Amino acid sequence: MDTLFSNVTVVTMDEDLRVLFSAFVGVTDGKISYLSRKAPEEQPQQIINGEGMVLMPGLINCHTHLAMSPMRGYADDVELQTWLSDYIFPTEDRMDGRCAKAGTLLSIAECLRFGTTSVSDMYFFSEDVAQAIADSGIKANMCRAVMLMPDQDFDFEKDERCREAVALKEKWHGYDNGRIRVDASIHAEYTSDHRLWDTISEYAINEGLGMHVHLSETKAEHEACKERYGLTAAQLLDCHHVWDAKPAIAAHCVWLDPEDMQLLAKRKVSAVHNPCSNLKLASGCAKVEDMVRAGMNVALGTDSNVSNNTLDLFEEIRAATYMAKGRSLDPKALPAQAALMMATVCGARAQGREAECGMIKPGMDADLIMLDFTQPHLMPCHNVMSHLAYCVSGHDVVMTMVRGKILYAAGKYTTIDLEAVVKELSEYVMPKMFGKKEG
Repeated sequence: MDTLFSNVTVVTMDEDLRVLFSAFVGVTDGKISYLSRKAPEEQPQQIINGEGMVLMPGLINCHTHLAMSPMRGYADDVELQTWLSDYIFPTEDRMDGRCAKAGTLLSIAECLRFGTTSVSDMYFFSEDVAQAIADSGIKANMCRAVMLMPDQDFDFEKDERCREAVALKEKWHGYDNGRIRVDASIHAEYTSDHRLWDTISEYAINEGLGMHVHLSETKAEHEACKERYGLTAAQLLDCHHVWDAKPAIAAHCVWLDPEDMQLLAKRKVSAVHNPCSNLKLASGCAKVEDMVRAGMNVALGTDSNVSNNTLDLFEEIRAATYMAKGRSLDPKALPAQAALMMATVCGARAQGREAECGMIKPGMDADLIMLDFTQPHLMPCHNVMSHLAYCVSGHDVVMTMVRGKILYAAGKYTTIDLEAVVKELSEYVMPKMFGKKEG
C-alpha cells in the first residue's frame, strides 16, 4: 500500500451515498485498494492523518476553456454576444500557442487548488493545451472546437481547424493510459452549418470519439435557430447525427424545449449545467429538474474563468441548488446530495469515465480530494453533505490527488512551477494579448 488516509470522514458518493466516519482509505498503484472503518493490517509507505478532514472524490468540471485565463476580468457585466464579439474574439485573435499554454497551466493550478481532478476542455491551440494538461497530471477530455461560417469554403481534409482536431486525436487520444481523452467538437449551431455537422459527426462516429457542443445557451440563440430552420438546435443537430457520437455532452442547455430534453435523453446526451456563468451573463436558468425527470444525465461545469470568473466547482454546486430552489420556489429542489452527484458521479458519466472515477470505491482510480473541516465556517457539522454543498469553498481543499499522485497539497504544486507560469504571463502573455498593436 502506497498511501493510507487514516481516521478521516469519507464521503464515498457510492450507490448508497455512504458517509463513513473515522475511516481508512488505502491507495496502491494509483488505485483505491482499501476502504474500511478498521485500520488495515498492511503497513503503508506513508500515512496521511485525516482527523478533522473530509475525503471525497475529486470534482469533475465538464465544460471549461482553460486557456482563456489571461482574459479574466477583462470584460464583465455585458450580455453574451457583446462579450464575445466586442471583447473576447478580438483578444483571442492576438493569442498564440505560447499564450494558450501559460493560460492553461494557470487554470489547471486553479482547478487543482479547488479540488477538480478532471476537466472537459474545449478550445484552440490544441497541441499547447494538450502539453500543459500532460505535464500537470490532471485528467482531461479535451477537444478542438471547430467553427464554420456560411461564406467560408470547406473541405474536411484540407480545413486547418479540422486538421488540427485530427492531429490532436492521433497524438493525444488515450495518452497516459487514458488520462487524456480526445473528443470531437462543434463549437455551436450558430457558429457552423450542415457541412461541418455532417463531417464532424461522421468523423467522431468512425473514430469512436465523444462529442462536445455548446447548446441553447441563450434565448436569442435558441429562437434564432427555430426561425432559421424550423427546428431547435438539439433537433437540428440530431438530424445530422451529431448526438450519435458517444459520449456526447451539450454545454449549457438553458433554453431546451421539453421535446429537446426527451430527445437528448433518448440519445444519452449529458447536459452540462454552468449556473454561475449563465447567471453572470444573464443567459437564464437551466431547468435541471426537468432534464433529470426526462431521463438526462446532468453534470456541472464552470465555463471559462473569464465568464465566471473562477474555476471553483464548489461555487457551481451551491449555485446549482440555489438556482433550482429559487426558480421553482421549492426548497426541496435539487438537494445537496443531488448537486454533489452532479459534480462527481454524473460528471464521470458525462466524460465516459464512470468505471474509473466519481466515487470512492476499491478498484477505482485514486482521484481524491481532502478538505479541512476544522475551520470556523464549517463548525459545527450536523450533516457533512450539507456542508459540502452549502458551506464549503474550494479554498477549504488542502490536498488534490489524481491516480494516487498528490498534485496539490498545503499551497504547493508538485507538477506545476507556478512562479514560472506567472513570470511567463507577466513578461510575454499580457503584453502579447493586451499591449498596443504595432503600426
